[in-house]
Amino acid sequence: MRNETGGTMVVDLQTDPYNNNLNSHDLSDGPKPRPKFGDLLKADHDGIFPPDDLVSGNSKASHQRFSSVSASTMSSGPTSGEGSPCVMSPWARVSPPWGADFNEDNVLETNGLIGSIVRKEGHIYSLAASGDLLYTGSDSKNIRVWKNLKEHAGFKSSSGLIKAIVIFGDRIFTGHQDGKIRIWKVSKRKPGKHKRVGTLPTFKSMVKSSVNPKHHMEVRRNRNSVKTKHNDAVSSLSLDVDLGLLYSSSWDTTIKVWRIADSKCLESIHAHDDAINSVMSGFDDLVFTGSADGTVKVWKREMQGKGTKHVLAQVLLKQENAVTALAVKSKSSIVYCGSSDGLVNYWERSKRVFTGGILKGHKSAVLCLAIAGNLLLSGSADKNICVWRRDPSDKSHQCLSVLTGHMGPVKCLAVEEERACRKGAKASATGEGDRKFIIYSGSLDKSVKVWRVSERMATWREMDEPAASSGRKSSSSPHEGSGAWSSRDMEK
Repeated sequence: MRNETGGTMVVDLQTDPYNNNLNSHDLSDGPKPRPKFGDLLKADHDGIFPPDDLVSGNSKASHQRFSSVSASTMSSGPTSGEGSPCVMSPWARVSPPWGADFNEDNVLETNGLIGSIVRKEGHIYSLAASGDLLYTGSDSKNIRVWKNLKEHAGFKSSSGLIKAIVIFGDRIFTGHQDGKIRIWKVSKRKPGKHKRVGTLPTFKSMVKSSVNPKHHMEVRRNRNSVKTKHNDAVSSLSLDVDLGLLYSSSWDTTIKVWRIADSKCLESIHAHDDAINSVMSGFDDLVFTGSADGTVKVWKREMQGKGTKHVLAQVLLKQENAVTALAVKSKSSIVYCGSSDGLVNYWERSKRVFTGGILKGHKSAVLCLAIAGNLLLSGSADKNICVWRRDPSDKSHQCLSVLTGHMGPVKCLAVEEERACRKGAKASATGEGDRKFIIYSGSLDKSVKVWRVSERMATWREMDEPAASSGRKSSSSPHEGSGAWSSRDMEK
C-alpha cells in the first residue's frame, strides 16, 4: 500500500526472496579463522551477503534458540519442549501497521512490530532518530527523512553509499563511502528542506595542509595524503555533545577528532592495523574503537589547549574474528562489542578495572548494536534482532526476545524513547525500569522496521511463572536458556 506521498508500503512478512536455495553454514563451536575483511564487510552488498548464500536456513544447522516458523505463525505460548524465545516471545507476533496517526494512543499499546517502510532504492546502511523524525541512509544517493511512517523530506548526496548519520542540534552529519563527512542543516524558511552547509575536511584546511609536509601521511607505498582527510570509507561517527567533538572512524585504519564549532580536525590517530568499523565516545574521557584486526582498544582523551591528544590506555579484546560494532552506556560504564562470529562481548568498568562476559544469541555476524535504557539490541546477518535486558542488581543479562521479520541482514539500529516520538505524550512518572522505546531497524532487504519494546517486558520463561511477574524472580539461572554468560561465569 502506498501512502499519500508514494513509495511506502507494508512488507509482507511471509514473502522472503532471500530464502531460496540457502546453503547451510558451519555452526560448530570450534575456533574459526578471521575472514578477510574485504570478503566480510568491505565489499558491496552482493559480495557480502549474496541472496542465494545469505544465512543458514537449513533446519539441521539452526541453533536451538531459533525457529524456522514464520513470524506470522509464532505464538507466545509454549509449543514444544525446546522453549525457544523466538517461538514463545509475544513480540514475534505480527502487529498491524501504523494507523494514519502515529500519535494515537491505541497504536502503541502493545510490544512488537508497529510497521515497515520500504522504498526500493537501496540497501539501508545507516539510521538516526531525533524525536518523531527518522533519517535513513542507503547505497543510493539519497538521505530520506520520515515522520509517522510517511516520507517527510529528503536530500541528495553525490557520493552514493551513506554509512553513518548523527544529529547534533540543527545539524546532520553523514559519513560516506568516498571518505568525506558532509554537514546538512534544515532550512529556516522551508522546514522540510535540507541544505548542505559544509564538508569535513573543509576545502580551506585541505589547501592549508597540502603545503605543509608535517601534515602529510603515507597511505600507500609512494603515495602520501594530508592527515585531515580519510582515504577510505567513513565507517562510523560518534558525538561528544558536552565537548562539541565529532569522532570519525574509517577503513583507512585511522580515527579523526573534529571540533564542531569551526569544523577543524584536531587530531588524526593511526589506531589499528586493519579497517576500523566503529568508534564510540564513552565515559571518563575514554574513547573506544573496534576493528577488523580483531581488537577493541580504549583511548584516554587529554585536552591540550584548544586541541586534544588521545593515548592508548588498554586493549580490551584481541581475537581472530573481526570486531564489527560497538555500543557504550556511559551512565553504567558498560561497553558492548559485536563480532563476526556472532558473539557479543561486554565489559563493565569499576574502580578503573574492566570485567565482563559474553552473550551468545546469533548464528551469524553481529552487524549493529544499540542501547535502550537497560536493554541491549543486537542486529545480525542472520536477519534477527536479539533483545537483552541487564539486571542492575546482579549485572547479569537475559535474552528477552528475538525480533524477526527482516528478509536480509540487519545492518543498523536507532532508538528513541517512546514519549519523544509522540506529540503531547505525557512524561512517564515511573522509574527508569519501566520505560518504553521505539526501535528502528534498517536492513539490506531495503526496508526499515519499527518496533515498540519495554524494559518491563517479561522474559519467555517468566510468562510460564506468574509469581515471577508479581515480584518473585525465576529460580533459573540468569543465563540459562538465553545463551548469556554473566561475568561471574568468566571468573570460574
